[in-house]
Amino acid sequence: RPSPEEALQWRDSLEKLLQNPYGLASFRSFLRSEFSEENAEFWMACEDYKKTKSPVKMAEKAKKIYEEFIQTEAPKEVNIDHFTKAVTMKNLVEPSPTSFDMAQKRIFALMEKDSLPRFVQSEFYHELIK
Repeated sequence: RPSPEEALQWRDSLEKLLQNPYGLASFRSFLRSEFSEENAEFWMACEDYKKTKSPVKMAEKAKKIYEEFIQTEAPKEVNIDHFTKAVTMKNLVEPSPTSFDMAQKRIFALMEKDSLPRFVQSEFYHELIK
């Protein structure tokens, strides 16, 4: 469990929150309660994808991420604009570690602007800083 001081830093840094296993778990629980957990799941899938070395594995993961989060009517479709979706699809012709960067940045910005302020106001967060 993080110290209250550590948890307090998350108010200003979504990055620190996502890097902390406890923070990530709390944030995901909060997002689940708001029906927007796919954003954190997509972000995590992209982080995992970027660490993939094998081109074969990378292609498999890229396809899975695309089908799960990007394609229209995907089971956990994330909210990205058409331009970002088009760029991402073009990047997937030849998957590389940066294929999802633009989409991941958009979702990070969305969580930072939208979800993080609500998380900081929530019971989930207030329990952590006690």
